[in-house]
Amino acid sequence: MTALDFTPAPGAAPFGRMVLAQAGAEIRAMLRNGEQLLLTLIIPVLLLVGFSLAPLIDVGGGRRIDFLAPGVLALAVMSTAFTGQAIATGFERRYGVLKRLGATPLSRAGLMLAKTTAVVAVEGIQVVLIVAVGLALGWRPQGSFLGAALLIVLGTAAFSGLALLMAGTLRAEATLAGANLVYLVLLGAGGVIFPLSKFPAGVRPVLELLPISALTGGLRSVLAQGVALPLGSLAVLAGWAVLSLALVSRTFRWE
Repeated sequence: MTALDFTPAPGAAPFGRMVLAQAGAEIRAMLRNGEQLLLTLIIPVLLLVGFSLAPLIDVGGGRRIDFLAPGVLALAVMSTAFTGQAIATGFERRYGVLKRLGATPLSRAGLMLAKTTAVVAVEGIQVVLIVAVGLALGWRPQGSFLGAALLIVLGTAAFSGLALLMAGTLRAEATLAGANLVYLVLLGAGGVIFPLSKFPAGVRPVLELLPISALTGGLRSVLAQGVALPLGSLAVLAGWAVLSLALVSRTFRWE
C-alpha cells in the first residue's frame, strides 16, 4: 500500500486560475457597489426606456428605439470600461491596493488582465439587459453581430486605456471628478441621445473623432443600417486604443 504524502507544497497557483479568481473578485465588487450599478445598468436602461417612449428628442426620421438602442449600448460600454474603471482604479492606487496586489504571485500584468476580464464580463451583462429591454420596446436589430462585437471590443480597449491613463496619473479625487465630468460631456456631445446632425457644422468633424461618437455611430451603422464593417468607426476606435494604451504603458503609476 502506497503511503500518503501530506508534505506541504507551497507555490503559486497556475496563472490562468489566479487571473480568473481575481476577475471574479473584481466582478463581485462591481456588482455589489450601488454607485457602479447605477452607472452601468440603471442609468442606461432608464435612458433607453424614457427617451424611447417619450417624444423628447427628434432623431431625424425613423423610430426612436432604432436610434437610441445602439447609442445606449455604447454608453454602457463607456460607463463600465471608462468611468467605473477609472474611479475604482484611482482609489485602489490611492489606498495602496494596486501596490499590494502587484506584489503578489498574480503579477501586475495578471492584475490588468483580470480587470479587463471583469470589465468584459460586466459588459456582457449590460448587453443582454439592454438588448432585452430594447426588444421589449420594439427594437429589431439587423446587420452583422460579429461587426457589432468587434466595435464593442475596440471601444472597450479605447475606453479602458483612457480610464487607466487618468487613474494612473491623477489623484483619486481628481479622477473621480474628471471621469464623471467626461461621462456627462460625452453623453451629451457623443451622439448617444442627440444626433450629431443637431450640432453646428463646424464642430461635427471634431465630435465624430470622439471614441463615444465612433462607437455609437458604428453600432448604428451595423444594427440599424445593416453595414457589415464600418471602417471609419473601427479606425477611430483603434487609434484611440493604440494611443491611450501606449501612453498608459509609459505613465501609469502603481503608487
